[in-house]
Amino acid sequence: VQTCALPISPVDDETIAELLRTSARAPSGGNVQPWRIYVLNGDRMTEFLDFMSGRPLDTPEYDVYPANLWEPYRTNRFTLGEAMYEKLGIPREDRAARLAHLARNYTFFDAPAAIFCFVDRGMGPPQWSDLGMFLQTFMLLAQEAGLSTCPQEAWAARSNAVRSFINPGNELMLFCGMAIGYKDDNEAVNSLYSDREPLDVWASFL
Repeated sequence: VQTCALPISPVDDETIAELLRTSARAPSGGNVQPWRIYVLNGDRMTEFLDFMSGRPLDTPEYDVYPANLWEPYRTNRFTLGEAMYEKLGIPREDRAARLAHLARNYTFFDAPAAIFCFVDRGMGPPQWSDLGMFLQTFMLLAQEAGLSTCPQEAWAARSNAVRSFINPGNELMLFCGMAIGYKDDNEAVNSLYSDREPLDVWASFL
């Protein structure tokens, strides 16, 4: 997923609401519809960013990647990271700059609006796949509407602070955030085009 650097330009609530309504037609096993969405926009976004300022990282809700990620997955992740930092002009040895860029996740890369996606803690992997289909449907519809998005599992490491602002209920678990706004084409990182493995590596025609 490309990192988005988005200039402040308002996105109206009704546009987001319509995208969410349509996205809710995404496939859902048994029509369970496990997603629970909270929208930040306008003054509430400002309040949220002020609230989050200076708060430490939490224990993550879940592991975004498996421990000791193995091949070829490790190389895929490493290659993307190096390509991104090359676009940003941040060398490998500048750890402080790399961490500073990662911290921009927690300001939604300056996007004016965002959503948080929660799921009931009792749900299992099949319902998590439903979240993925819902979120990608939202992203594609947003692109069609002229908006850019950036899904951010990084928010799993700020879940306690997010929960204390939103008060979603203890039964709900934070899955991810997503920045919503208008892509800045002058940001070099937005020209990043990630590699994909050849078809014959991961698909078999039987």
